[in-house]
Amino acid sequence: MGQKVHPYGIRVGYIKPWKARWFAKRDAGTILMEDLKIRKYLKEKLAVAGVSSIEIDRASNRIRVRIFAAKPGVIIGRRGQEIDKIKEDLADLTKNEVFLDIKEVKMPQIDAQLVAENIALQLEKRIGFRRAMKKAIQLAMQKGALGIKVMCKGRLGGAEIAREEKYHEGKVPLGTFRADVDFGFAEAFTTYGTIGCKAWIYKGDVLVKKEQEAQKLELEKKFKVAEEETVKAEGSETEKPASEGPAKENETQENKGHAASA
Repeated sequence: MGQKVHPYGIRVGYIKPWKARWFAKRDAGTILMEDLKIRKYLKEKLAVAGVSSIEIDRASNRIRVRIFAAKPGVIIGRRGQEIDKIKEDLADLTKNEVFLDIKEVKMPQIDAQLVAENIALQLEKRIGFRRAMKKAIQLAMQKGALGIKVMCKGRLGGAEIAREEKYHEGKVPLGTFRADVDFGFAEAFTTYGTIGCKAWIYKGDVLVKKEQEAQKLELEKKFKVAEEETVKAEGSETEKPASEGPAKENETQENKGHAASA
């Protein structure tokens, strides 16, 4: 039995956000199927644009779909014609009102999904798998990745028996939760059969706990300063009547003395 876990799923809620943000008491199944249809449609329709990930937000009768792509211009089209078509098609898939946000992936060389898809595309074009994998590793390390691991599995080079080939450079700490490890998977449909391509890219640590502690300390300092200022203000107010007190006592004693002499 394989003892593996998805590198993204294990980090959700710690350093990674959910890719679908909604809550349903009853129709969770139908909404989930709707999400899957939207994702499948967008992946097939925008295959040329290099879609890295799709995020879906739902609130009442509205759906906001965020598409992260390497080529956002392809999605938008001339004067936004393409995006209008996509909106219409998505409206047919769901009853809710659809909003589209397109965001650019600034460095596709260190986006694991796009790296895996690029290798798969090269394998379909009959480029040597070793060459494709090594080129992807080289580009990722040049663009600032701290580590990368690439794996291809299937009838590599049209061999009679399927096998697995793996290459890696740098470090990829899959067991460290705070490590920002990006994972991507794609399939190459060659004439010999299907070849699976996986990519893991390590981009550095996300120190969530330390940031939270620093914020807490800053807030505590601010509260302390505010308390000290309030204490000082209260002290200055109480000092004034205290200074007036002895003078009033002297005045009363003098008055009593005058009355006695009279």
